[in-house]
Amino acid sequence: MLDSDDCTLALDGLFFDKPAVHESSGSGVLRPVSEIAFKFRSVFSEFPFFNYVQSKALDDVLYTNKNFVACAPTGSGKTVLFELAIIRLLMETPEPWRDVKAVYAPIKALCSQCFESWKKKFSPLGLTCKELTGDTEIDDFFEIQDSHIILTTPEKWDSMTRKWKDNCLLQLVRLFLIDEVHVVKDATRGATLEVVVSRMKAVHTFRTSQYPEASLSMRVVAVSATIPNVSDIADWLSNENGPAIYLDMDESHRPVKLRKVVLGFPCGPNQTEFKFDLALNYKIANIIQTYAEQKPALVFCSTRKGTQQSAAVLAKDARFIMSIEHKQLMKYANSILDSKLRGYHHAGVDLSDRKLIEEAFTMGDLPVLTTRTLSMGVNLPAHLVVIKSTMQYVAGSCQEYSEADLLQMIGRAGRPQFDTSATAVIMTKIQTREKYLKLMNGIEVIESLHSHLVEHLNAEIVLQTISDVKMALDWIRSTFLYIRALKNPTHYLCLKNLNSLSSVGLISMDEDITIKPTAGRLMARYCIAFDTMKQFSKVSGTENLSDLIELLSKSREFSDIQLRVNEKRSLNALNRDKNRVTIYPIDGKIKTSEMKVNLIQAQLSSIPVQDFGLTQDTAKIFRIGMRISRLSEFLSQRVKAVFSAVVNSLILAKCFRAKLWENSPYVSKQLEKIAMVHAGLTTFSKIEQTNARELELQILNRHPPFGNQIRESVIHLPKYDVMVEQLPRYSSTTAEIVLKVSLKNQAQLLTRRAAQDHHYASVVIGDADNNVVFLQKLDVMLLKGGSWSKKIEVAKAMKGDEISVHLISSEYGLDIQQKFTV
Repeated sequence: MLDSDDCTLALDGLFFDKPAVHESSGSGVLRPVSEIAFKFRSVFSEFPFFNYVQSKALDDVLYTNKNFVACAPTGSGKTVLFELAIIRLLMETPEPWRDVKAVYAPIKALCSQCFESWKKKFSPLGLTCKELTGDTEIDDFFEIQDSHIILTTPEKWDSMTRKWKDNCLLQLVRLFLIDEVHVVKDATRGATLEVVVSRMKAVHTFRTSQYPEASLSMRVVAVSATIPNVSDIADWLSNENGPAIYLDMDESHRPVKLRKVVLGFPCGPNQTEFKFDLALNYKIANIIQTYAEQKPALVFCSTRKGTQQSAAVLAKDARFIMSIEHKQLMKYANSILDSKLRGYHHAGVDLSDRKLIEEAFTMGDLPVLTTRTLSMGVNLPAHLVVIKSTMQYVAGSCQEYSEADLLQMIGRAGRPQFDTSATAVIMTKIQTREKYLKLMNGIEVIESLHSHLVEHLNAEIVLQTISDVKMALDWIRSTFLYIRALKNPTHYLCLKNLNSLSSVGLISMDEDITIKPTAGRLMARYCIAFDTMKQFSKVSGTENLSDLIELLSKSREFSDIQLRVNEKRSLNALNRDKNRVTIYPIDGKIKTSEMKVNLIQAQLSSIPVQDFGLTQDTAKIFRIGMRISRLSEFLSQRVKAVFSAVVNSLILAKCFRAKLWENSPYVSKQLEKIAMVHAGLTTFSKIEQTNARELELQILNRHPPFGNQIRESVIHLPKYDVMVEQLPRYSSTTAEIVLKVSLKNQAQLLTRRAAQDHHYASVVIGDADNNVVFLQKLDVMLLKGGSWSKKIEVAKAMKGDEISVHLISSEYGLDIQQKFTV
């Protein structure tokens, strides 16, 4: 959008003035791109000189193979350092570059941005870039076979490297690039990043020990926002040659000086996040008038609706919009398809409209643009950046922006071709203002995943990365925690956690201190907190559904669910209502967050919850609860599994998946396209037996053939039959039985299945002493033969010869219960 005569140069998504190219703040001469070998120079074709941060790092990144960390302000062109590291790898590797493998692991939004850029830059050199952010591992391994630069997220790379010993491709990685390494302190993403880095170090150590004669190396290059303890990061990223080299650049080296402002606004105890966000819309005009200096402003909002609402409020305020220069807006207004569009930007805006808006903003004709975060890859610099609220909605629940997201948004402040300074304003609650001031000024020390250590130690044992105490100690040494906790003895750190895992039966350790995973496999598979596993290990075995819900509501995973003052009345009314026969009442008044979680029962009973905040939290509680309720498998794997607790835990897991009680009168809600049905039809069999026209007219008030479609859906759900037969074998202590499970409607299921592919049924048998005699999961494979059978030996129980046989569907009301005397 600039004329060829313009004295501006694009760099890393920002613009740098040509006059400032040769010297920077009196700090030294900038290095020319012509210093790079000619065949690699095209990668940096957008500018003739590196900026000051890049020039300072050049010798260490391009002319050595040492691990390297750069700590510099957001917006100082750190991505170029990764490109220099890739060039160094190519310089060190003979052509053709078949074995060149570099991995870049940033947040997802940056991953997509960088992929497009690097594809253009490195393809002419013969390098293939591959972006991995999906879930199909088989395809992914196939794809990376011929890829040189793999762009992925820490979460995706974690899942791909969990079985690195079985995949030689993963052992070929020679360069590991970590963007925003300070994210290691992030509550949600930090632990994954730390574990991934430690695992990559383990891969390198293993490879070196296996091939000592080969000169194998893996280099780590990381960049960070401004932090006070970058030397700790350098110690963590050490290798056999010592700590990583680090470059520590303060805010004075940012191309455009950035003023950072954090404004705290009052938020009352009865005010929801939604209402607080709405109130902030009316504060933005003053902020723009105060800090924008009549220059473009970018307002980040957390939702599409919030983006539109902010734009609508600002459009009515003419203080900073109506000026001579903005008459150009009429030109754009006549071209825009959506008549309601008022300068907002998100994924739902028509592509042509989006381009027009971006053009108007970039040219300075649109003074204010409200946008929905960075997921769209918006790379539009502005003089002023405003972050409206520090909370966002993720999958139906409210949570804080990650530090990485905030820094990326702040990084959009500053247009070097026009500005010498810029401003970033964060709008948050009074209570959290201090926290964001620390974050903005980079004075918060980066800490480790220490609160999640035991969970990750367990995961590595399950993966067999750790199989004895020596390996456990080596793994501890490779973590950032070790760097931050050198004052504590290594054995204490490690053995304390190993003993904790062993005490709950999650791992086993023998006399040779060999470690093997046991029930810890479930903890790792479902990402369950250790404290939650300890809770479930205390189950006595006589717990009913009410007891198990109470136990589940105490799980560590719900620790951030808050009980708000304005919710207590609704929750107490729900708890006391005599008509709510399907709710297990809680004694006393609702006064803790555990009690609030417990009242998830309202959703299971199909009781509508009117409170907006409660509705949001319910969605989050269900997501977490679905994962934790899978611990029914843990109860069944205990040395002395107790039948009634196992049955009830399987039923509870089913209730969470179905979002209904197992005997709910609204069982048909599970069928597609049905919101609710008459309370009289409490089972699928009753629906199947009801005439299609009656379903339409009397119950659903719909037209034909809707009733037929409902009945068809029910007919094609699996219908099981269970038979138990005793074999003629005589013993005073044991008996032998044959259990047979068959599908009564196999023919219909072979033509169509209404149940999902992941649907399964659990068969569990218990004796008169409440012991689990047998437990088996039966999935879709049962369809192939139409039936399944198993011989089972049953020991004589003290309290009688009767056994109970339960078949429990994983999702639908298709259960069978039988008694049989042995």
